[in-house]
Amino acid sequence: MHNFDPPYAHNDVKPGNVLITQRKGQPPLAILMDFGSAQPARKQICSRSEALQLQEWAAEHCSAPYRAPELWDCPSQAYIDERTDVWSLGCTLYAIMYGESPFEHASADEAEGSLQSAIMNAQIKWPTSSISSYPDQFHQFVVWMLQPQPAVRPHINDIPFHVDKLITKFSP
Repeated sequence: MHNFDPPYAHNDVKPGNVLITQRKGQPPLAILMDFGSAQPARKQICSRSEALQLQEWAAEHCSAPYRAPELWDCPSQAYIDERTDVWSLGCTLYAIMYGESPFEHASADEAEGSLQSAIMNAQIKWPTSSISSYPDQFHQFVVWMLQPQPAVRPHINDIPFHVDKLITKFSP
């Protein structure tokens, strides 16, 4: 989707929209589903009105714990692109690793404002249990995707290269 012209963003990447399938003798395959919220990824925001329209759209179509910071509080002058899906992918990888979004602790009291604050500030809560620990490189990979500033967050085309490095490093 990101390689289309124009590129599209899924806008609701989350564990519930990922199907894992496996054929006998093949590695597992992840399939992204539910493209109901997909739309062109690149948007130039030029006014407060446009920013508020984007925020309202995101509140309706993007799952809150996986929504990128720029979709919670869009600046009046901004360029939004497919890195919103990179943020959601980082949240999804964390959820696959630990069973909840990285900001789930912020919404434990059901206060949406605390969830938004945790997302805006990338306040990731790493489990301390040794039962579900992963190598530090996995944590660094997720943190890299969860940069609150979109300009610092990697592009989707950077992700496969780093996944290949992790697979090579941790394969038997």
